Amino acid sequence: MASVANAPLNLLKPLNLPRYKPGIGSGFVTTPSRSTINAPFLTAQSSKQSSSPIICFASEKQNSSTDASSTARIRSEVLTPFRSVRMFFYLAFIASGGLGTLIATTQLIAALTNPSRALDAPEIAKGLGIDICAVSLFAFLYYRENTAKNAQIARLSREENLSNLKLRVDEKRVIPVSSLRGFARLVICAGPASFITESFKFSEPFTEGLVERGVLVVPFATDGNSPSFEFDESDESKDFTSKRKRLWQLNPVIVSEWTNWLDEQKKLAGVSSDSPVYISLRLDGRVRGSGIGYPPWNAFVAQLPPVKGMWSGLLDGFDGRV
Repeated sequence: MASVANAPLNLLKPLNLPRYKPGIGSGFVTTPSRSTINAPFLTAQSSKQSSSPIICFASEKQNSSTDASSTARIRSEVLTPFRSVRMFFYLAFIASGGLGTLIATTQLIAALTNPSRALDAPEIAKGLGIDICAVSLFAFLYYRENTAKNAQIARLSREENLSNLKLRVDEKRVIPVSSLRGFARLVICAGPASFITESFKFSEPFTEGLVERGVLVVPFATDGNSPSFEFDESDESKDFTSKRKRLWQLNPVIVSEWTNWLDEQKKLAGVSSDSPVYISLRLDGRVRGSGIGYPPWNAFVAQLPPVKGMWSGLLDGFDGRV
């Protein structure tokens, strides 16, 4: 999926992180199957406790594709307000050129069949050629504009579908992704549990910078297993551990909907269904970038501006309303 910024899964290479290479002896697990509904979700565990899986059931359905498409069309009109005007004029010019072509064709036939009008044939043919060129040009422009419109609506529809997916903040709070627009930059980390565990470890040196930039990680284990998150519970690391837990606090709810959305992204990007990927979002919920392998935590810290003032205390007492 682009960058996973608008096109899905374009690779944003990390500066120092190793690539994920599943295989024998690599320490990673290849995913032969996808997680299904009722599968255990991701839970964090401390160094002194083992994780207890949370079982979630699908209680709500996503909006229909028609609703999502309507919302996407409205957003598309807002983002490109003059596209409809351009397409209208292209159609008008095509219709005008087509009518001119029809008239010129009949005139040319009459001139060729009537010797008295044979001298008019070259001029009529010239006009016919101009009409055909005009129709072809505006048809091409309309096709290009319509293709761009459909691609934009498809992308916005996928983003709207993503915004309707649910996240668990804690055992009592479940919120839609859209609730975090304007406040957090989500990074979806999808792959086997071992891949997510390694991503968790690689993010440790950049925890402070990621939290300051409003980054929140959504770990999505595609093999149905729970990744192992270990936190330092010593008094000296209490503040740092709190930030680590906040960074990895969110968990997907209703796995089947997350799986369907992720599979669609991978299919459009031509990425294998069992490839571990990351997808980063902007503050406004749009896809910023994505790639195959570990998220480039150092690149996020280097490229993203801090949003500490907006982000501070957001999830403390968060009730799902922004």
